[in-house]
Amino acid sequence: MALYHNTRSLACRDPMGAVKAGTPVRLRLLGAEHLREAVVRAWYNGMPREFPMRRVHTETFEAVLDTPASTGLCWYDFRGTLQDGSVVYLGAPDDGMGGEGHETPTPRAFQITIYDPDFQVPRYMRDGIMYQIFPDRFYRSKMPSSPRKEIFIHENWDDVPIMMPNSRTDNQALDFYGGDLNGIREKLPYLESLGVTVIYLNPIFLSRSNHRYDTGDYTRIDPMLGTEEDFKALCAECEKRGMRVMLDGVFNHTGDDSVYFNRYGTFPEKGAYQGMQSRWYKWYTFTRFPNTYACWWGIDNVPTVNKDDPDYQEFILGEDGIVRRWLAAGAGAWRLDVADELSMDMLRRLRAAAKAERADCAILGEVWEDASRKEVWGETRCYCAGDTLDSVMNYPLRSALLDFLTFRSSSRQLARLILSQQENYSLPFYYSVMNILGTHDRPRTINVLAGRDFNDVPPKERGKCTLTDAELALGKSRYLEMLRIICALPGIPCVYYGDEAGLWGAADPFNRGTYPWGHEDTAFLEEVRAILKKRSESRILKTGSLSILTPDDETIVIIRSIDGGKDVFGESAMNGTVSVKVTRK
Repeated sequence: MALYHNTRSLACRDPMGAVKAGTPVRLRLLGAEHLREAVVRAWYNGMPREFPMRRVHTETFEAVLDTPASTGLCWYDFRGTLQDGSVVYLGAPDDGMGGEGHETPTPRAFQITIYDPDFQVPRYMRDGIMYQIFPDRFYRSKMPSSPRKEIFIHENWDDVPIMMPNSRTDNQALDFYGGDLNGIREKLPYLESLGVTVIYLNPIFLSRSNHRYDTGDYTRIDPMLGTEEDFKALCAECEKRGMRVMLDGVFNHTGDDSVYFNRYGTFPEKGAYQGMQSRWYKWYTFTRFPNTYACWWGIDNVPTVNKDDPDYQEFILGEDGIVRRWLAAGAGAWRLDVADELSMDMLRRLRAAAKAERADCAILGEVWEDASRKEVWGETRCYCAGDTLDSVMNYPLRSALLDFLTFRSSSRQLARLILSQQENYSLPFYYSVMNILGTHDRPRTINVLAGRDFNDVPPKERGKCTLTDAELALGKSRYLEMLRIICALPGIPCVYYGDEAGLWGAADPFNRGTYPWGHEDTAFLEEVRAILKKRSESRILKTGSLSILTPDDETIVIIRSIDGGKDVFGESAMNGTVSVKVTRK
């Protein structure tokens, strides 16, 4: 009989999954009748330790792993000694996703995530529906105007976005439609009809571009969007409706056309580009002044900030800093752009600042990989231990769903990814993860699901591309299946504006088209609304336990249940089971 250990079996690991700091974990090695002795080899923060195992049955060895009182990751594997003195090892699957291990001379370690026993995430992150808005493209309350000469303003709301390549970046993003904060406020009844409780806004601060990830001034709302009073009015109206506004914090870099850098002399005070006499000079790193400097991914219109600079940290995180200022103005949460490029120390300080201003503020990060063990500059970072982020954008799930629904992977592979996240993420974090269908960073999901993202077409020609009726129907049909799965899983489902109306488009800038007011696919929209309504009204789908069946490669069955009168958080709830079955087509 082969040695056996499965992280998803209580017979092998109890408790399963992530554990609160200081929790003893019982580990068992089965099929071990041929072993003379066995040990658990464990590592915490790089420190090795061995736990002798005792035989509790002819075929079973057992040890209790005392997890540390502090948070982080604990790793373990098994070493067994045969009767003849030779040694065997058993470790985790090669894909690192947990489950059933295997014997190998060079074992990969199993993972245990250890999190803060006091870690809590605001309840709206597990109970709600999120809606992402690219502000310039959602709805305009009036025809915009601007004194800027370098931009183009679309009079026709239904125009195709303009691709404006140049030598500095793929797309200058200097065409505007004039979507604004008052426009969002006018459409709150529509969002309410979808069950939306959290509105995630792409950046709203003064910037040169329409995407506004090149911040010009963190203290000012972009005039194209409105005023600070307009922002406060939006937040106040959202609060009345039981909604929260989540702001996009771009704290890794600024724009080159900003108060702080001021490459083009737009602002009256000298910026870092003007020399060392600028009060912001230390915020940036120049290798050859003034035109060679650290910038995000080599794109020189977004110079990277020296985030360890005390003045910068005070500006962002201080008592009167940006994080607290906009929460005080009415925001309810922060999404952090490229969160994995901020240090763990900065994230901890940011979390403390935000929670000090608003205890129910959620901190959500852009992390594209497994957030329990993200590799950054040679360091393994755990974002789900309760000291940094409350949630992340769930890109791994999105990729797995797209692969499954387009026949690039099986239902079993999809289930494996879901169960791996369930195992690796702490309970509060997992039930609050942002489960995305589409975002501003990728071609529209309907395109991808239809098999026509147009990435094989030159960027400037993509705006002329269209989907056939058959492709559009396929993309929409698969989108509904993807939404059903996401709404059946723990976490907060997030709809990218316009997807629910049938909006499609290639990669940036064509994935940032305007919401098709008056041209919605109303039948499709009603189907989306019905799925979201089912999620909103079901306590079981929000906080019930999770199990998955995969009867064949084409079908996944997600089962959520509440037993014993309590949900997974130990709160009183009615017993029941909800099963969602999706067979791809």
